[in-house]
Amino acid sequence: MIELEHRRLGKTDLMVSPMGLGCWQFSGASMAAYWNSPSKEAINEIVRVSLEGGINWFDTAEVYGFGRSERALSVTLQKAGKKNGDVIIATKWSPIMRTASTIAKTFPAREKHLSPFEIDLFQVHMPHALSSVEAQMNAMADLLDARKIRAVGVSNFSEERMRGAQKALNARGYSLASNQVRYSLLDRRIETNGILSAARELNISIIAYSPLAQGLLNGRYHQSLEAISKLPLMRRRSFKDRIEKSRELVKALVKIGQAYGVSASQVALNWLVSYHGDTVVAIPGATRAEQAQQNCAALSFRLKQEELDSIEQLSRRFI
Repeated sequence: MIELEHRRLGKTDLMVSPMGLGCWQFSGASMAAYWNSPSKEAINEIVRVSLEGGINWFDTAEVYGFGRSERALSVTLQKAGKKNGDVIIATKWSPIMRTASTIAKTFPAREKHLSPFEIDLFQVHMPHALSSVEAQMNAMADLLDARKIRAVGVSNFSEERMRGAQKALNARGYSLASNQVRYSLLDRRIETNGILSAARELNISIIAYSPLAQGLLNGRYHQSLEAISKLPLMRRRSFKDRIEKSRELVKALVKIGQAYGVSASQVALNWLVSYHGDTVVAIPGATRAEQAQQNCAALSFRLKQEELDSIEQLSRRFI
C-alpha cells in the first residue's frame, strides 16, 4: 500500500489523503445519464485499487441511488477487509423539499446503509432546504454533541451561506470542516466568487468534485470525437460544448505529462491539489480500476512552480 501525506480537513481531527474517492458512480441505473454504472466486481476492484494507492476516505450521499451508493461502499470496504475506523466516511443529507428537522429523522438510514462504518463527515448536499442555514447547522451540531458524527460539511454553498454555516456552528462551539464544490481547470469560478478566499480565511477545506470535468481533461475526447458519441447522454451534451474551448489547455497538459510519464488527467489533478497549498482536496470518481489507479498515481510526481503557473495562465478563461 502506498502512503500518501495526509491533510487536516478544516480545523477538525480528520486527516485525509489529498485525493479521496467520489462514489456517485456506485448509484446504479439511476445515474445512467451520466455514468456507465460499474458492476459489483468492478466496484470491488475500484475500491481495492484506491486503498492500495493510499486513499483513505470515500465520499457518498443519500441521493446517490437513494442509498445504493452507501450500501455498495460499505459492502465493498468490508470485502476489502476494512473495519470501522480504518477509513474516513463522508456522506450527505439531501435538503430538497425538506426542513432541518429531517436531518435527525433520516440519519438512522445513513447509519444503516453504511454500517458497520460510522459517519465521519456529514454534509448538507445543496443550499435548497426549507429551513435556514442556522437551523440546519444546529441540527448538525446536535449530531456532533451526540457523537454520532465527527465533523460537519456543506456542499454547493455560496460564500455567504458558507460564512453563515460557520457562524452558526461557532455559536455551538464547532467549526465548519468543508465546502464541497465543483472545481477543476475547466471551472474555476470559486476563485472569483469569494468561496475560495473565504475558505482560506476561515480555515475551511475545499472538496473539489468533478475535478476532471467528468473526464474531459483526460485528453481522450479531444483526439476522437467518436469517443464522445459513446458517452451517456448528459456528459455527451456537456462535452460537445467544451471540446474546442479546452483544446489548448489539454494539449499543454498532455505535453507536461509526457515529461513525467503521466497522463493529462494526472497533471490536472496534481495541479488542483497543489496550487492552493493544503486548502483543496479532490474526489475524482472511477468506473474502472485503471481510472482509480491513475487517480492515485496523480500524486506520484511534483510539478515545478513554472509548470503550475503555466497551467494556471492557460486555464484563466475558465475562472
